[in-house]
Amino acid sequence: MKNTIITILKKELKRFFGDKRMAFTTILMPGIMIFVMYSFMGDAISGMVSVDDEYVYKIESTYMPESVRALMDSAGIADGIKDVDAEAGEAAKEKISRNEDELDLYIVFPENFENDIAAYDSTSGNKAPEVQVYYNSASTESQKVYKIFTEMLDSYEAAMANKFDINHDENVKYDLANEKDAAASVFSSMLPMLLLMFVFSACMAVGPESISGEKERGTIATLLVTPAKRSHIALGKIIALSIIALLSGMSSTIGTLLSLPKLANTENTGIETNVYGITEYLMLALVMLSTVLLIVTLVSIISAFAKSTKEAGTYITPLMIVVMLVGLSGMFTDGAKTELFYYLIPIYNSVQSMTGIFSFDILPSGMAASVASNIAYTGIGVFVLTRMFNNEKIMFNK
Repeated sequence: MKNTIITILKKELKRFFGDKRMAFTTILMPGIMIFVMYSFMGDAISGMVSVDDEYVYKIESTYMPESVRALMDSAGIADGIKDVDAEAGEAAKEKISRNEDELDLYIVFPENFENDIAAYDSTSGNKAPEVQVYYNSASTESQKVYKIFTEMLDSYEAAMANKFDINHDENVKYDLANEKDAAASVFSSMLPMLLLMFVFSACMAVGPESISGEKERGTIATLLVTPAKRSHIALGKIIALSIIALLSGMSSTIGTLLSLPKLANTENTGIETNVYGITEYLMLALVMLSTVLLIVTLVSIISAFAKSTKEAGTYITPLMIVVMLVGLSGMFTDGAKTELFYYLIPIYNSVQSMTGIFSFDILPSGMAASVASNIAYTGIGVFVLTRMFNNEKIMFNK
């Protein structure tokens, strides 16, 4: 058994890597194109993040002067202001750092702000009065109102001949976002969809050629009349195609990771892209391996039905649409599901596992169920493919 599977595996890999153009376009080209494309997409995507026009920003302030309140009112962000004393400052910062939509902005003015700026001489060399603005860059609303307020205050400062500073103390952390939370809010919704797309594209590029392509050329007949068991042929092809798909997926993933700083607009948001460690990458590799095996098996079964690679591509398209829609579902859910049932649904279980990994909220039992069920479904698929290989009406119908 082992020698037969290895023979089929070597044959498939030799056929694929023997065609240098195919190997380049399937493995290297996706990563290069993704890096270039996503780097350019970064600015456009960052501009798409918006806040509802009816949203009332939740702001708390200490010692806010009426002059600034009037400016905020004209900017349309004064409706949700609440005045708190200095003792409530730490509680306000905690609310912002939790990122649970309790508070968007906390502003601290000097107690005698207007008197201080009136008395301040910018040529004296003394420290100017400072306004402290605390926000959370992981929250769209907090980031947006912070930008509106600081731009408004910058204009006010310029009109006052630069008599005060904004967030001037380098030893104070004004962005209260947790680095992991900030990364998770972006990557847990984006990356599962992208990774599924990369893997499926690779499977679609090589799967039909391996089975329906051989049927079209007539070489599958020679392979099936050999003494090798049909199940060994099916396993050999699936393992070889999985290796090729994984290599292509790795190339695409590397291209994505290299472009993430630009794609996530980290220069403006402060999001760190190096918050994931070896544990997260190992879990991701395990989920992706089981997912690739399942997708390759599905593509192989569909390809075995087809008479030609062109026909196989037509049959696979509906499956591709379903996989893309399932991948998109991660963008419209609030984190990974906690119910074990969701981790038994093919493809969707992989999206949930990846969402949990990228959001640092992985459900261990869910991930185990996801990997185990993917392998089980792959085993069923291999059995189905073997039965198809044993059916001469299917395999010799050209």
